Amino acid sequence: MRTTQQPLLPVYDYRPGNGPTLVFLHYWGGSARTWDLVVDRLADRAALTLDLRGWSRSRTLPGPYTLHQLAADTFAAIADAGVADYVLIGHSMGGKVAQLVASIRPTGLRGLILVGSGPAKPAAEVTAEYREALSHAYDSDASVASARDNVLTAIGLPESVSAQVVADSRAGAEAARTEWPLHGIAEDITEHTRLIDVPALVVAGENDQVEPAHVLRDNLVPYLSDVDFLVVPRSGHLIPLEAPADLADAITGFSTRLSGGCRSEAR
Repeated sequence: MRTTQQPLLPVYDYRPGNGPTLVFLHYWGGSARTWDLVVDRLADRAALTLDLRGWSRSRTLPGPYTLHQLAADTFAAIADAGVADYVLIGHSMGGKVAQLVASIRPTGLRGLILVGSGPAKPAAEVTAEYREALSHAYDSDASVASARDNVLTAIGLPESVSAQVVADSRAGAEAARTEWPLHGIAEDITEHTRLIDVPALVVAGENDQVEPAHVLRDNLVPYLSDVDFLVVPRSGHLIPLEAPADLADAITGFSTRLSGGCRSEAR
């Protein structure tokens, strides 16, 4: 695996393998390593994982930390890695970034997997009061642990993974920590999402409190022209950490579809 760190680019890890390359974008508070348990189960696949601007190894990059800046960074990292054939996989905030990337209809993009994604149209529950409270979720180790155990997850995590969630959520630049809850989560990107012209898979956690399955059905699926919908049993919002085997299987199945296999069953 090759790690690349350049002054103006987010830090990313690239692992050669069979293609198309899987490009992974993490959630608000996550990092490239959020995807380790999934990537390890896809050992033959080429993979690129990023620390988005303002987070983990990319936390010293200057702002802005807007969704559009993160999308531009994703384009730049893909180009820097020399990746010409790829599938975008975005989780939560990373899913909203992935929608913006895909809306440009870039050459080489084969498909899109949106995991517990921020929907194209913000849910009615995303009020100003909700956003203000959310902006303080990562103020301390204790507040992160509380959010992890009471909101973000429905399945118990191994101790090392639980600690990782706290460390990653606390490793963001202050402005990056507040940009998503105060602004990005409330941005309506339906006009962009409607432009996506590649097959998509939307993955929801059965017990996700952050982006519930019904919100994704109503506020994301209708804006995608070629889409399957999958619910992961028992999982909460942190699907890459709670149900990595289920998610790896979903990625493999979607890749088979892109290669000419049968359309998967939505459920």
